[in-house]
Amino acid sequence: MAASKAEDVDDGGVTLVQKMMSAVSGSVLTSLLVTPLDVVRVRLQSQAHTPSAPASIQRPFTSASLTQFRDLPPNLGISTCCREVFWINNNAPLCVAGPTVAPLNPADAACAVEEVERRTINSTWDGLRKIAQNEGPRTLWRGLSPTLVMAVPANVIYFAGYDWLRTSPTSPFKTTVSEPYIPLVAGATARILAAVAVSPIEMFRTRMQAANHTATAAGHFRETMDGLREMVESQGVRSLWRGLTLTLWRDVPFSAIYWWGYEYGRNVITDIRGRTQARHDGVEFRMGRGQERIRRRSRSRSRENHTSTLVDSFIAGAGSGAIAAFVTTPFDVGKTRQQVLRHTGEAAANQAVRPENLSMPRFLWHIFQEQGAAGLFKGWGARCLKVAPACAIMISSYEIGKKMAVDINERRERRRGD
Repeated sequence: MAASKAEDVDDGGVTLVQKMMSAVSGSVLTSLLVTPLDVVRVRLQSQAHTPSAPASIQRPFTSASLTQFRDLPPNLGISTCCREVFWINNNAPLCVAGPTVAPLNPADAACAVEEVERRTINSTWDGLRKIAQNEGPRTLWRGLSPTLVMAVPANVIYFAGYDWLRTSPTSPFKTTVSEPYIPLVAGATARILAAVAVSPIEMFRTRMQAANHTATAAGHFRETMDGLREMVESQGVRSLWRGLTLTLWRDVPFSAIYWWGYEYGRNVITDIRGRTQARHDGVEFRMGRGQERIRRRSRSRSRENHTSTLVDSFIAGAGSGAIAAFVTTPFDVGKTRQQVLRHTGEAAANQAVRPENLSMPRFLWHIFQEQGAAGLFKGWGARCLKVAPACAIMISSYEIGKKMAVDINERRERRRGD
């Protein structure tokens, strides 16, 4: 009986509830650690892009009479730095300053340039620093509540679903997909189910993280809820799943690459440990083939201590997650830009011609034409810095949770036998 369990360590008597608890603990820990990087990623990707303009237009400010401000948007805001510096949509890189009686003060112009720099995020670390300095450190954890609300059910569906599709004898992939490619297909399928279930929550989280027009947490929440309510009223409930296609384009290949890479990485590390142990014991190491190799690796992992399981899964998860995150960054950029699109006023009337409303390939092609490859991979550093440790923490927590569940179940069985 013990040998049977050793050969099937992936199940190991772990119940669905125990797998869910492992996924929940990993979700909470991961969300607490990586939410700041996610906030910076969203800000970077949703930050307005300024196309090249003639030198005469690329001045930090333009002097004009007050009568020229009559046709500006109704949501025009005034900078807290300069009384006569105006911001369009609160993040326009060009500011407009109009003198009242005297000409524009040079000090005001310098202040305007400083305000542009203060609001512009240039890199991951620059974003972490500026958001913490200008909006408060707590802003870096904005959206944590919806992140947890989204991550817990998503990871329960994702990880438990993957485990079942990957290891269960009743999985449809056991008879239709060859063993080396089951992780790839099972990971993609589990991600589709999880993404559909939590897409509305992710829409709320993304828009909440991108909001920067109010000073309080309650204001951000209210602003996000008002925006979503207006969107549902004008476009229907299905609008809550806007960006799902791009989400699937990002997450399905990500999951396929991630799980295939993770399983491959774990197998390589397991084989290295096996060779080292065989050399230490003075015996010949046999790789094996087919089911023999699978059983050997399963037995080896069943004998691992908790530290070895933690280290192996952490390394394999971080490496595979970083590669998958980088490859799928263009789809992440497209998804973010589509979800933070505002649907008010003139923008709503002309939404048919907005690039965000194009099909996924055409939208990404538009980004490439407008900004080049750098535009498609905007925020890749923040994304990889977030995803690699997130994957490592999540998978290692999940694997440790399952291993602890196996130990608990075995102790229960021994007590019953006694």
